[in-house]
Amino acid sequence: MNERLKNDHLLDGDRPAHDHRKLGRELDLFDTDPLMGSGLPYWLPDGAAIRHTLEEFIRGRERRAGYRHVYSPVLGKRELYETSGHWDHYRDDMFPPMELGSEEMVLRPSLCPHHALIFRSRPHSYRELPLRMAELGGMYRSELSGVLGGLTRVRAIQLNDAHVFCTPEQAADEAVAALELIREAHRALGVVPVRYRLSLPGEGGKYVADPGLWQRATALLTDVLERSGVPFEAAEGEAAFYGPKIDVQIADGAGREFTLSTVQIDFHQPERFNLHYIGPDGAKHRPVMVHRSVIGSVERVVAHLIELYGGAFPAWLAPAQVVLLPISDAELPQAERLRQRCLDLGLRAEVAGPEHGSLGARIREARLVPYQAVIGAKEAVDDRVALRLRDGRRLDPMPAEEAWSRIGALVADCGAELWRDEPAR
Repeated sequence: MNERLKNDHLLDGDRPAHDHRKLGRELDLFDTDPLMGSGLPYWLPDGAAIRHTLEEFIRGRERRAGYRHVYSPVLGKRELYETSGHWDHYRDDMFPPMELGSEEMVLRPSLCPHHALIFRSRPHSYRELPLRMAELGGMYRSELSGVLGGLTRVRAIQLNDAHVFCTPEQAADEAVAALELIREAHRALGVVPVRYRLSLPGEGGKYVADPGLWQRATALLTDVLERSGVPFEAAEGEAAFYGPKIDVQIADGAGREFTLSTVQIDFHQPERFNLHYIGPDGAKHRPVMVHRSVIGSVERVVAHLIELYGGAFPAWLAPAQVVLLPISDAELPQAERLRQRCLDLGLRAEVAGPEHGSLGARIREARLVPYQAVIGAKEAVDDRVALRLRDGRRLDPMPAEEAWSRIGALVADCGAELWRDEPAR
């Protein structure tokens, strides 16, 4: 167990406003090292457990929504980003090319050019569309050191990204479905957006010059927002260089606003990459790309969740879900057996034995853990546990298998409940 959890301020209030940088280090979730470099945090085991759980959560939601997952490399030739338009319009945010013989290789600033190439690599019929391609992939942004901070502004980003290749007639429906997927995920995470923004181009030459495509995409996204029934406001100068987008804005404890999730409609890159599908008439037709990110970057969403929950994460996200508390050394073997059973069932469990102090001290130290299972002599003999819930409730001793089954069902639901009076049927 982490000795730093003894800091009493961590649970003050129902929703404390914490700085994720301070709390993330106190909870041993992530850290940085100057030898690695600014904006390049590393994940410690408890933080990695949260990250892995989030990644599996979003992959599962995407699979059920008809997405198929791919992997693509984090490097690309400079010509790739010249084709996509990133080199002309986004170069200042990219790392400089690396020379490898006669080639120039670039750390990618975005996943969409790679997905366009994957789509282009095989012929496609209109019958296959919409084709939904998703990836949790790394990308890199050349952020200035002065703006870097914790997990919210980093140089190495793990992005929950996806691209839907569809017919023009399907684009609005796909964007509506993507926005609903975002809203469902936010509800499960406890994230509450402060506003929805229709991000439009502003002045200057950083945007693709094609007024007709901008008008078509803007009209479609306006329709998507109206059909979805969410209030929104337009903001000039916030669009991607290739098209307008819907930005789902959230705020931290200090009221600072930032974008978490996005939906974009892109007519530009399908043209640049000469993408096509064969229509019912046997001729080639240009698809539309719908870009969408449900939880944005893993770094940014974890930063928000740390501040939102103050370390007391929902049971399904908690780094340790169950802590087993044997009263004396005599119950340690039973505690280890029960821990192994939890692990076999997919629950994250730890044993905090008497070597960590008195039972009261261990209970206080583990107060961020959703479930504490006290094991005395009687419980050890009967294979039972007496559960203490993080919210202060104490449950009557019950068979260990029943406890793990009921906890497992609650974790699988990805909800906020710690306990149900009746077991799931």
